[in-house]
Amino acid sequence: MEFGIGMFGDSGYDYEAKKYRSPDIRLKEIIEEVKLADEVGIDVFAMGEHHRDDYVVSSPETMLAALSTITKNIILSSGVNVLSSTDPVKLYQDFAMIDLISEERTEIMAGRGSFIESFPLFGQSLQDYNELFSEKLDLLLQLRKNEPITWEGKFRPALENQIIYPQPKREIPVWIAVGGTPQSVYRAAALGLPVMFAIIGGDIRQFKQLFDYYKEVYIKAGHDIEKMETGVHSHTYVAPTREAAITDYYPEYSRHMNKMAIERNWPGGPFTQAKFEAGMDKNGALFMGSPEEVAEKIIYTTELFGLTRFIAHIDVGGPSHKELMRTIELYGTKVIPMVKKHFNKK
Repeated sequence: MEFGIGMFGDSGYDYEAKKYRSPDIRLKEIIEEVKLADEVGIDVFAMGEHHRDDYVVSSPETMLAALSTITKNIILSSGVNVLSSTDPVKLYQDFAMIDLISEERTEIMAGRGSFIESFPLFGQSLQDYNELFSEKLDLLLQLRKNEPITWEGKFRPALENQIIYPQPKREIPVWIAVGGTPQSVYRAAALGLPVMFAIIGGDIRQFKQLFDYYKEVYIKAGHDIEKMETGVHSHTYVAPTREAAITDYYPEYSRHMNKMAIERNWPGGPFTQAKFEAGMDKNGALFMGSPEEVAEKIIYTTELFGLTRFIAHIDVGGPSHKELMRTIELYGTKVIPMVKKHFNKK
């Protein structure tokens, strides 16, 4: 079982100044936060990609390269690279370099992206949403064999007997991030790739059939069940008490969720404190509260789905640097040891 943290690089909004916080400050804070995560024994850091004014990281690989020089043990993953709108060749070259610098501590987590701003930015059509991802994933998986490659597709110039340089010393791991679509789950399972489920709302039990479906397809495709890896990536906030989590985090979290609801025309009305607290309950999607509560929920979710990895997404809505440092410290020194103790007893 591996335990990680994830970030999208939320800027955080300064309501007094009525603007998003300075990106240079936030980027430096992220470096300090991940350095702490490494020091307290967290296994994985996953960095997201966005191209909006409310996020400061447009290039996960740039951030991971910086982090590779100030961390020692933590796995450095994207979370996610929007593969549909990037060039797999350049992406693989970047990660090959990070893997060499970090002494084989990097991973690529590929996804189609829940935000679509990268498509017009890089000249891609949303009409090709699914086809782009399928083709570029095929190319990425061929590239990581680190052999001369001849390849032809629809959306990128062909390659003829090309070798990618520099070459990493190993085959860089690739995870597939999915939401709730069976087609995405099927693709990951059929290819034998590790899968990361983003669970950010509703009753977590509704994902059980997708985990079962992944396992069924994975086995039918002839992959070794002993090598199967599955994970959950969910919104997380750890405070000394449940009450502190509500008081400190509900205001900024609800502002973010209500903003997203307006942008995406989500049904259900405003995100209220009652919904926030319901999400913190056993089957809710929010891993928030005291260390004991968060640990219990990770244990429950791990046993429900048979997880090999849990990623705590900790910067939704732009909590302060102080809050994030507290969450990381409590997660690393309190939550993770409690979860490990539980499973070591079995």
